[in-house]
Amino acid sequence: MNITDEHLAMLRAPRYGFGRNMNPCLDCHALMLRIAGDRLKAMNAAFIATGEVLGQRPMSQNKQSLYVVAKHSGYLPLVLRPLSARLLPETELEQRGLVDRTRLLDIEGRSRKRQMALAEHYGITRYPAPAGGCLLTDPMFSKRLRELFAHRPDASAREIELLKHGRHFRLPGGERVVVGRDQRDNLAIEHLRAEEEGDCFLKMDAFPGPSVLIPRGGGEEACRRAASLCVLYGDAPGGVPVRVQCRRGNQDGTISVTAADRQDAEAWIV
Repeated sequence: MNITDEHLAMLRAPRYGFGRNMNPCLDCHALMLRIAGDRLKAMNAAFIATGEVLGQRPMSQNKQSLYVVAKHSGYLPLVLRPLSARLLPETELEQRGLVDRTRLLDIEGRSRKRQMALAEHYGITRYPAPAGGCLLTDPMFSKRLRELFAHRPDASAREIELLKHGRHFRLPGGERVVVGRDQRDNLAIEHLRAEEEGDCFLKMDAFPGPSVLIPRGGGEEACRRAASLCVLYGDAPGGVPVRVQCRRGNQDGTISVTAADRQDAEAWIV
């Protein structure tokens, strides 16, 4: 299920705060359990099972945190952690005979060896790699997200999605500019542009270079500065004016500009 809107609302003010970066792990887990619990009746289901493992994450998967998450979800009696259940208090589900506790497991800690052995036993060959994690644990993404919320507390899901792509700049007038670093970034930026929201989209006319976006647009000076960044990070010759195509909302235009000063660009970068 796509729970972006609910997740974004939670992310703005998590009850239990953040981890090392912008990761609200307890609130995030509780939100997912709550949404699952709200669907139990419609799916004719008796309880919720998760793949959480005791001690696998120091903040969100210790005994107290597992209890807090289940309680905060509103479905504490109906949450089962089969992989670590024998290390946790007996649940109401086991007491009622819906689940046989003797068939549950006692996995604990950060190692994934027992889980991988289980996968092999059951012939499961395709599953996520043990390393990695939520993007909100990434320091660079978290830095960008904090900066975005500081300037635009009502940032949309699209604006947050843009944080994954390109270089990001905050212009002196407060406008945010996203500059593609490669073809993959360029395609993502072009896909995420929204004319109906007044975005300003820029690209050089005669030279290879980045796609550049000012989400929700900006004034003439902001567009000129964004165009100069487009030239700076493109393949145009230095020191001469270059034509940059500019589409603001549904209006097309052209800006002739030289490359931005690199010191200015470094001062604006997020």
